[in-house]
Amino acid sequence: MYGARSPKNELMRALVLQHGTDEPAGHVSAWLRERGVSEDVWRIDRHRGEPDPGDYDVVVSLGSERAAYDDSVPWLGREVELLRGAYDTEVPVLGICFGAQLLARALGGRAMRSAHPEIGWVPITTRAPALVPAGPWLQWHYDTFTVPPGGSLLAESPAGPQAFVIGRSLGVQFHPEVTPQIVGSWVAGAGDRLARDGVDPERVLAETLERDGENRERAWCLLDAFVERVARLRDAA
Repeated sequence: MYGARSPKNELMRALVLQHGTDEPAGHVSAWLRERGVSEDVWRIDRHRGEPDPGDYDVVVSLGSERAAYDDSVPWLGREVELLRGAYDTEVPVLGICFGAQLLARALGGRAMRSAHPEIGWVPITTRAPALVPAGPWLQWHYDTFTVPPGGSLLAESPAGPQAFVIGRSLGVQFHPEVTPQIVGSWVAGAGDRLARDGVDPERVLAETLERDGENRERAWCLLDAFVERVARLRDAA
């Protein structure tokens, strides 16, 4: 059981920011349920108004097909403010892919187009393997980011940063949340783009199925380490 802002004997609460139908929380939702955490999913691309991050123990920002530097996205500025507000009030944030890029931007870093897109199962170079295992992890991104001032780079690949920590928050460029069903929907929605990028969609799907068990295990290790070592939400009682 974890506890921080939630009163004693109440469940820890997580706010999950989802940006589209095809970008659900997958293994993150399963981990939250297994750890006894209450999950509120907020479709920021659809819902009006703003949740208060201060009502939650942790905020999770998921991936998106949108770009974290595209200010024409109607809800982008709202999420920047929400993530900045969470950080300023010491509510831990876990940013995943787009979520990591937007967290970096919200805290003074930059999000930008990457010179080296990554799609598929890719190992990373990690400086903190107990927190961020080397993978391989599922990558699906055309963009990258710079680590914000005051943050520390934890992992990288030839394409750029793969994980950073700042305060009680963590951003990861890869996708620990993916399941075969999620990757299948991404492949189906990609059309001919993967072929143009030199990616074999059938191989990505096959490898996702092969690695599903080990990916789930790595995701659990990452999430447990995040709440204990970075967010520091382990209930001492």
